Amino acid sequence: MSHQFALLGRRRFLPFFLTQFLGAFNDNVYKNALVVLLTFHAARYTTLAPGVLVNLCAGLFILPFFLFSATAGQIADKFEKSRLIRLTKLLEIAVMALASAAFALGSLAPMLLCLFLMGAQSALFGPVKYAILPQHLREDELVGGNALVESGTFVAILAGTLTGGVLIALPQGMAWVSAVVIALAVLGYAASRHIPAAAPAAPGLRINWNPLTETWRNFHFTRGNRTVFLSIVGVSWFWFYGAVFLSQFPAYAKDTLGGDEHAVVLLLTLFSIGIGIGSLLCERLSGGRIELGLVPFGSIGLSLFALDLWWSSPAPGAAAAALTIGEVLARGENWRALADLVAIGMFGGFYIVPLYALIQRRSEPAHRSRVIAGNNILNAFFMVIAAAMGAGLLAAGASVPQLFLVTALLNLALAAYLYTQVPEFVQRFAVWLRRLR
Repeated sequence: MSHQFALLGRRRFLPFFLTQFLGAFNDNVYKNALVVLLTFHAARYTTLAPGVLVNLCAGLFILPFFLFSATAGQIADKFEKSRLIRLTKLLEIAVMALASAAFALGSLAPMLLCLFLMGAQSALFGPVKYAILPQHLREDELVGGNALVESGTFVAILAGTLTGGVLIALPQGMAWVSAVVIALAVLGYAASRHIPAAAPAAPGLRINWNPLTETWRNFHFTRGNRTVFLSIVGVSWFWFYGAVFLSQFPAYAKDTLGGDEHAVVLLLTLFSIGIGIGSLLCERLSGGRIELGLVPFGSIGLSLFALDLWWSSPAPGAAAAALTIGEVLARGENWRALADLVAIGMFGGFYIVPLYALIQRRSEPAHRSRVIAGNNILNAFFMVIAAAMGAGLLAAGASVPQLFLVTALLNLALAAYLYTQVPEFVQRFAVWLRRLR
């Protein structure tokens, strides 16, 4: 059995894995159910256009990461982490109960409030989620543990998105969604009760409740170690890159591949499968070590396959009518583009897993959670910039494949900057390549 899968039999990892998996699953069940509801039935609740509401939902979910991450990082450094996780899961139960009441009342404002509160709960959980791993895993287990967390997160996103969309479309769909999100929250809390204790890193820390000044201090911590800081920039870039692709899947499926709404699910599935494969292969390719050589390898693949996706994408409007998933797959000209999406996800896994492991290992333990909180803030900022760039280029007349081309070229520029600033990445890449021979 692979070393990383053996972790699923360990109490110091399995309850945590289940807790974070169920949390990500639940977030996406509710979020996608709400998006689908507002997309097709917005007139029941407001005069705002569905497109405006969908973007509002995205903004409400990401806003708490700017507001609460700095405070969450301090709390995670000051207090025992398994107890904090249980408290965040209790908060999730309360939020989902409120969401169920909002569905029952058919009231838009409480539904949107719950989305904001879900984002707040995720922002509180984020620093604990990554800071607890180095306390429970040995250094030779960090890559495997992060690989399972990353692959599990994307599977949870996929499964939650599908589940939310299916449930809300059923007769009495809001009741089904309500029952499922509360059940998932309760199961997540039950799993969290088995997470072993993790001692506080800085029990004497005095919490600064001002999010602005503490956010600035968080960035001071992240900049304390240049390699860690630039790794955080690399992680944030991955979320920029991923946000560009994920946000364009509906338009790409419809306008380029000629598919119906179910073709979006196909793209999300292939991308998630790719990330899962790449993440899980990291341990084997790195020999169980934190292998920084995989990061340049991953970034090369991210650009090459995005360039090929731009080059190989079918001409828009080639299909006369919306195609089913089967019809999309039956068109030979689509296969290369679909294979590119799997490869992009796979190389994304090679890229992101070693970076997370490096941040966890090289951050000062006394403020590791605050470093990760700074990472989460920067991730959110990069995703907002990705949305702005995508909207701007599309408004200027760019096609979705051209947007992928721009992202691929930006990825090359970012890689060149990172690897000239931290030559260790390139040096380790050269050593890793020699070891493969």
